Amino acid sequence: MITTSTIVRGLRSGLSITWELSKVIIPVYFIITFLKYTPVLNWIADLMVPIMTIVGLPGETSLPLVIGYTLNLYAAIGALLPLGLDTRELTILSAMLLMSHALPMETAIAKKTGIRTFSLVISRIGMSFLIGILFNFLL
Repeated sequence: MITTSTIVRGLRSGLSITWELSKVIIPVYFIITFLKYTPVLNWIADLMVPIMTIVGLPGETSLPLVIGYTLNLYAAIGALLPLGLDTRELTILSAMLLMSHALPMETAIAKKTGIRTFSLVISRIGMSFLIGILFNFLL
């Protein structure tokens, strides 16, 4: 049976967790947003151009991929829309982004649970590219 004390305890726990996560999410989001307006993200994208051919994507798709990896899916969608990709390319890029998006923010949250963050990031990016390679062969 749900009582008033149960609701109060739940609200307190929820607000406490929200506060703890906000202390991590908000600074990470501001740092990555700042980096978005510096050449750092473009340098990373330039380094990835040769790799994009492995997953069957044109070189310019490295920028939405890097933005999706560092910021979020909405920013990646905004970056890929002007590229005029076909359905196959959109499917490959979307699958890769779904496996590995918003890495700094999600890694900071995962770190609070005690997970080793380096292995988490490497495995998510690795799986993202494995899915890209698989979709490249299947589509």
